[in-house]
Amino acid sequence: MDLHSGAPFWPLKNGLLHDYPAIAEDERADVLVIGAGVTGALTALHLAEAGADVVVLDKRDAAMGSTAATTGLLLYETDTDLVELADAIGEADAVRAWRAGREAIDAIAARCGTIPGGCGVARRDSLYLASNDHDARRLVAEYALRARHGFDVEWRSAAALRNEFGIERPAAIVSRGGGEIDSYRFTHGLLQQAIALGARVYDRSEVSHVEVSADGIRAFTTRGPKVAALRVVWATGYESIEETQANHGEPHSTWAIVSEPVRDLGRWRDRVLMWETARPYLYARLTGDDRVMLGGEDEPFAEGHADPTMMTGKTERLLGRFRGLFPDLDLEIAYQWAGTFTTTHDGLPRIGTLAEHPHAWLALGYGGNGITFSMIAAHLIRDAWLGVDHPDARLFSFDRAAIAR
Repeated sequence: MDLHSGAPFWPLKNGLLHDYPAIAEDERADVLVIGAGVTGALTALHLAEAGADVVVLDKRDAAMGSTAATTGLLLYETDTDLVELADAIGEADAVRAWRAGREAIDAIAARCGTIPGGCGVARRDSLYLASNDHDARRLVAEYALRARHGFDVEWRSAAALRNEFGIERPAAIVSRGGGEIDSYRFTHGLLQQAIALGARVYDRSEVSHVEVSADGIRAFTTRGPKVAALRVVWATGYESIEETQANHGEPHSTWAIVSEPVRDLGRWRDRVLMWETARPYLYARLTGDDRVMLGGEDEPFAEGHADPTMMTGKTERLLGRFRGLFPDLDLEIAYQWAGTFTTTHDGLPRIGTLAEHPHAWLALGYGGNGITFSMIAAHLIRDAWLGVDHPDARLFSFDRAAIAR
């Protein structure tokens, strides 16, 4: 499956940061991690720090799946509003899931501080814009629930948005605690730290199938060598896993563009992250060199991103919606791409084991909060390896109740 098409910004900006060999001989490890994107890298590093002997395999170049195509927003707000999530899974669990996301962003920022050269992480406020009057009325209850549970939020009326940002929208919620990141650079930094602890990372090394025995698993690669391990972690993001037939979410296509650097950002204050209540939504951020990065316009099918006609149309839609926010900012497009992601019924990922596959941990179905959920997955899987019952494991488990929207 092609996870993206076009020209994702981060690999082009950074170039080839590190090179990893293909697997050339059989390996043995405590844990095999399949997938060398941000989820696999975080999980491998946390396991290695916990004393596990780790091997990582990826069929592509490392960090060149969905990680290369992400726009790098760090949000604890999920695709499902807190009010809606509370209705679906209960208020206490919904609040805890959001707090776990906020804690994960803190952990990501701290981890970035240990990576030589950094990884473009910066803490930012987010501006959640009501797209119409109906959504503005809905946001009143959303704001009240967030504030009641201690999330650092402020209300913005239409007049306040106009005066502060020059944006014509009926209302918005300002949330503090989010951020932005270069996930491609972050992933390579994590892999280098894991290697320093003894992990072996192989890319261009596809797993054809996995066999399970009483002693653990054996993974067969298309290159010939095998990996024997006690446990396996499937950190394959949005790709299907035939060995488990795990239902990890509904496939969607999404689109993104990056402009040339903008000399005058006008009323875009404090480099705030922006997204809308409308579905499909628009979200926007700035890069370190003052490029505007836009994403969204999601469609419910996996391969739509490969259609060049759709790329053209979606780019125009993203630009048009952005002009509705900042009509005085004229953007020249430098990069455009599209990719695949999945959504779940409640907007939370699926992380954990399946009863029929107790040898495997899976981390799937990340939606729009992929990097934040990746850190949560790394914590849960590390604790499971150590035999520690993580209190949040049930919130993200595969056997939680399936909730229809």
